[in-house]
Amino acid sequence: MNRELLMLVDAISREKSVDRDVVFGAVEAALASATKKLHGGEVDIRVAVDRESGVYETFRRWHVVPNEAGLQIPDAEILLFEAQEQIADIEVDDYIEEPIESVPIGRIGAQAAKQVILQKIRDAEREQLLNDFLSRGDKIFVGTVKRLDKGDIIVESGRVEGRLKRSEMISKENLRSGDRVRAYIAEVDPTARGPQIMLSRSSPAFMIELFRQEVPEIEQGLLEIKSCARDAGSRAKIAVLSHDKRVDPIGTCVGVRGSRVNAVTNELAGERVDIVLWSEDPAQFVIGALAPANVQSIVVDEEKHAMDVVVDEENLAIAIGRGGQNVRLASELTGWRINIMTAEESQAKQATESDSIRKLFVEKLDVDEEVADILIEEGFTSLEEVAYVPLQEMLEIESFDEDTVNELRTRAKDALLTMEIAKEERVDEVSQDLRDLEGLNGELIAKLSGAGIHTRDDLADLAVDELTEIAGVDDAQAKALIMKAREHWFTA
Repeated sequence: MNRELLMLVDAISREKSVDRDVVFGAVEAALASATKKLHGGEVDIRVAVDRESGVYETFRRWHVVPNEAGLQIPDAEILLFEAQEQIADIEVDDYIEEPIESVPIGRIGAQAAKQVILQKIRDAEREQLLNDFLSRGDKIFVGTVKRLDKGDIIVESGRVEGRLKRSEMISKENLRSGDRVRAYIAEVDPTARGPQIMLSRSSPAFMIELFRQEVPEIEQGLLEIKSCARDAGSRAKIAVLSHDKRVDPIGTCVGVRGSRVNAVTNELAGERVDIVLWSEDPAQFVIGALAPANVQSIVVDEEKHAMDVVVDEENLAIAIGRGGQNVRLASELTGWRINIMTAEESQAKQATESDSIRKLFVEKLDVDEEVADILIEEGFTSLEEVAYVPLQEMLEIESFDEDTVNELRTRAKDALLTMEIAKEERVDEVSQDLRDLEGLNGELIAKLSGAGIHTRDDLADLAVDELTEIAGVDDAQAKALIMKAREHWFTA
């Protein structure tokens, strides 16, 4: 019987062109499965086949778990203290094994054994094909539409398949069986039962790779695509930078008579591409990203990572774009939140902000509006600036003498100290479970406390827009914090 086992392994190994160890592994799995059925329950069985003689042994084993964890699977687990009574130096996650009677190969059922072995071999072949494909380092998958699967498209390249989900397709496209398709390799999931390569035609990365193929200067390192934003099938923006002063980044990407950019556009169902010159200056970058709109002025808010962009009435619709598309893509491209407004709206906003700052200075510094207005005109927007800007800068203000400057700085520092003490008192009102919530820091806790949010449940009850307004975080961070606060609802 042992000799027959070795002959069977060798035959299958040659027929399927897989390593003998893979076939041995399949045999061990089949024997273990059959043994487990005989014992019943959730026992853990290991079978070891000697690769030279074909002799095999069977073991029942128990996983060592921490004492405090308790037994979740009594048939296959043992507590640490019990395991140490048998093996003194055993540790958590080790195994205790006990030899048991082996099941004869004839008893496992020829059909069951064959199915297990063939499945293992298919998995090994599939893994080998995937590894061979990935070893080429391709970022774009080129293949043919093989079939539809629950709205997704299965694309075949040789013997390797990729899955193009409906959400990753270009909306205007109507792909049919037999169509030639190119898509970006977005993810590889070795655990997936079907195609393990996940594809995308709508991701910004796909456009970047298409330009890389069409523009040799990118591969040569003369040009670099810094970022990309897309409304797949409609419009996109890419930011390019030249590392060689002799190379025009925009003209090079466009190509002679638009040949290069047209090749990308044709691949993407006519998607229009705006090519923008990347700049280290965020304001200049945003101005370029909003093209073709002309910008009058920009106010940059570093703290909120936002910009107020002022355009005239004629450029307002162009800057915003249909359905807000132009400003949304420009914001994604640059990474800045962009607020488009007219000159009148900008003036009104600045007046509101000035009123707020004026009120702060009058109240906290105990000065009249005339002194507050002087500070605002000189560019002061916070108590911190009044308290800690270099003394010489404040002494340069013509309306203030040295005594006035020193007094203002002292009052500002006192006000900040008082506010900090009040903040700490508010934080003391916050429950420990909220303070311990992952993702919250002292500043955010203080803001939540100031808004009457004192417990984890208080935070969990908030809507995303409410939290963004209270804490000044973006939608993604707000959503993550709220979901984290709600976790205990589902685990209790």
